[in-house]
Amino acid sequence: MQMSDTREIAADPATVYAALLDPTVLLACVPGAQEVTGNPEEGYTATVVQKVGPVKATFQGTVTMSDMVPGESLTIAGEGKGGAAGFAKGGASVRFAPSESGGTLLSYDVEARVGGKLAQLGSRLIDGFAKKMADQFFDRLTAQFAPPPADEDKDAPEEKKGWLGRLTGRD
Repeated sequence: MQMSDTREIAADPATVYAALLDPTVLLACVPGAQEVTGNPEEGYTATVVQKVGPVKATFQGTVTMSDMVPGESLTIAGEGKGGAAGFAKGGASVRFAPSESGGTLLSYDVEARVGGKLAQLGSRLIDGFAKKMADQFFDRLTAQFAPPPADEDKDAPEEKKGWLGRLTGRD
């Protein structure tokens, strides 16, 4: 499976690059991540729980970073084993460029393979799942740099509606 995309993130390339190397940010961004430890030099270990179609598994994996050019690019390689569910292996080439709005254009090319029960699910299901995971990861990464929502009026009482009111749009 191969996939490419570009995302705009509201932070400069050096900041986005540094965030992708931070295990705390990775834990917050990787869907299903239970634990992420390590560092860019020695690699990371991760525990991720995922459900792909009817198959749910806890994956123990490793992630290594290479070809690291701060603020410009890096290559990510990962491998996870999910016991009887199978395995997933893959890599990504990630590039960072300043955007016209002052943020970062993050571009990536991903290649991944699965085996075991996961491979039996079929390529359409796996490809759809991989796209969903990538979208969730980059949505969460983008949210890390979004400004916090402004509280319009903290002292105003909160208007509550019952379930019927929410359903019908009435009070």
